[in-house]
Amino acid sequence: MSKRHPNLLAWQWRHYADQHKHPTNLLLHLIAVPLFLLSLVVLLIGLWQLRFVPLALGIIGLIASLALQAHGHRLEQQPAEPFSGKRDAVKRLLLEQCVTFPRFLFSGGWWRAWRKRK
Repeated sequence: MSKRHPNLLAWQWRHYADQHKHPTNLLLHLIAVPLFLLSLVVLLIGLWQLRFVPLALGIIGLIASLALQAHGHRLEQQPAEPFSGKRDAVKRLLLEQCVTFPRFLFSGGWWRAWRKRK
């Protein structure tokens, strides 16, 4: 998957709870990740149908979602590892949105982090 992290999902999961503790970041992720997923679907529909409005809305939603999450991540004491390039960024962002955050939420990790907030 990645030269730096051969099992990217396992690596991402191992560090996820430590990088998602701040209450504002937790709340932003509750809004931003569903926005990302919805925007991704809208973007794909726009690509499939070759229509401008869904393409534009999808891109705007993706940018807004990632901006919200970037703001939340800046509040964390333990920052995420920097991306090693564009390909690494795309893989890690897609996995976080589509797999790792939903897993964090539905496994109870989000709720545990919320209850421990300061």
